[in-house]
Amino acid sequence: MREKRTFAQEYCVKSAGKAMQQLHMVQPGSRIGIAVSGGVDSFVLLKCLHIRQGIVPFPFEIMALHLNPGFDADNHAPLADWLARHGIPAHLEVTDFGPEAHSERNLRRSPCFRCAWLRRKRLFELCSQYGLTHLALGHNADDLTATFFMNLCRNGRVDGLSPNEPFFGGALRLIRPLLFVEKKYIIKAARQWELPLWANTCPSAGKTARSDMSATLEHLYAVAKDSRRCIFNGLERWQTEKSLAAWAAQHAPSADAGDGRE
Repeated sequence: MREKRTFAQEYCVKSAGKAMQQLHMVQPGSRIGIAVSGGVDSFVLLKCLHIRQGIVPFPFEIMALHLNPGFDADNHAPLADWLARHGIPAHLEVTDFGPEAHSERNLRRSPCFRCAWLRRKRLFELCSQYGLTHLALGHNADDLTATFFMNLCRNGRVDGLSPNEPFFGGALRLIRPLLFVEKKYIIKAARQWELPLWANTCPSAGKTARSDMSATLEHLYAVAKDSRRCIFNGLERWQTEKSLAAWAAQHAPSADAGDGRE
């Protein structure tokens, strides 16, 4: 029996499905590793992709990948219980990435940069180990906006977050199915699904360049009544067009192939 979903839940599920279809994220036989931190975004992504397995007219697999940063070795226990109840395969691993990133061994980079780099490297290794074709991340529309303005203001570069990006010559695709969903809907959906979230124990939580940019953007959103919606919509169109163009270029017939005639 199909579960009855609230507006926020349905919005997250349908938006993820629209992005997956429109931007060619998933194909028959795809094996998707979902990076689940235990935060609201990645947990809702996990829930949405689990639901979409029963909607999409072809089979694809999902697997949860959780890397405990090492500040509290037991705080992911609620995730382990939830995954077991829903029959979702998973790799759960306790690392020392967090403490190392905040130690004297890491003097050249910020703790967040080092920790994120170590996590990404390990996630790529796990995707190879388990033969996964996709790695799904829980970035949302607020993340897209913050990243766009961080790139513009800090690096002088017009760039955002790709919803569908190939790595290792296309052997792995990094996808972001919730990239065009506002955070407020994700928070509501997580609360309504009663997902067992836990507190972020990182000492740098809320003190990052991204959180600073998010706070700055609140002033920009106050310029006009519809500023937030217009910025989100504009970046969604721009990022979608950019991603579709990249996809078309990657899958265009090779000029060397000719037309098949002698």
